[in-house]
Amino acid sequence: MADRLPQLLAFHEASPEDDFPPYAIAQEYLRSGDTDQALEWLAKTLSINPDHAYAYYHRALVLSGLDREQEADTAIQNGLDAAQRAGDAKAQAELLELRERD
Repeated sequence: MADRLPQLLAFHEASPEDDFPPYAIAQEYLRSGDTDQALEWLAKTLSINPDHAYAYYHRALVLSGLDREQEADTAIQNGLDAAQRAGDAKAQAELLELRERD
């Protein structure tokens, strides 16, 4: 994480309207086990792009892992809505699968 994080933060600073850098930063924090930072960066991703279905997917996974099931269910529903708006059948299927696992 240490190698990529500064570069991703610089990308985010250079293009704060781009949803990719905060999403990638969240993934780096997830890999390191820092769920608080991951949730913060996923929230930033969603503030930039409320239709980012995979940000909702990963948010739901993190919240479920923290036994915050109601919030996870909300993230799944929001992700399903986003995937439907975007016409992203793959994301929709993955979110439905995640809902059934819970």
